[in-house]
Amino acid sequence: MSSSNVVALVMAAGYSRRFGEDDKRCATLTDGRSLLAASVANAEQAFPILRVAIREEDDATLLGLAESTPLVRLHQAHLGLGASLADAMAALSHDARLKSVEAVAILLGDMPWIQQETLLSLQRIATRDTIVRPCHEGKPGHPVIFGRMLWPALEALSGHTGAKEIIRHNAAHYREYQVQDVGTLMDIDEPAHLALSTHATPGGA
Repeated sequence: MSSSNVVALVMAAGYSRRFGEDDKRCATLTDGRSLLAASVANAEQAFPILRVAIREEDDATLLGLAESTPLVRLHQAHLGLGASLADAMAALSHDARLKSVEAVAILLGDMPWIQQETLLSLQRIATRDTIVRPCHEGKPGHPVIFGRMLWPALEALSGHTGAKEIIRHNAAHYREYQVQDVGTLMDIDEPAHLALSTHATPGGA
């Protein structure tokens, strides 16, 4: 599938309680960028069409995002990941500018180290009726690309239930793509993880 037929949805509305009192999204990486800004910039290089999902009350500038960043403001972020995904997907489904889009790549706002080749390869094998996910050394990672046929199921999510149940119920449409990219597993859950690089081990410091 062409990259122009896949929209990247960067989920960045969580509350990151394991990170401590500070807002994880604003945490500074070694290159001076905020964690969220770095994750969005990485996604922008591979996806011509992108949306960033943040909380309704968020100040995008304080999060390190450019004024031109296309935002989806979520009204139900406090209800959990499932509710946030449903809110975001409803916005995408009703966006007339995305009528020709055939799939959505769901990325997390705390994963800035996914390789470009991984993101591009996943787009190439995505279809309207498949779920595509990278797998590194036997471990499934991110992003997960859902074909448009699966969007209604994403819109029906609620509470803290994420997309795992959708994958489980649609096993016939699920595809794992083997990658040599540890970045697909590396999310930032604790301040110590900010020093990670693509040469580090997920969960290491």
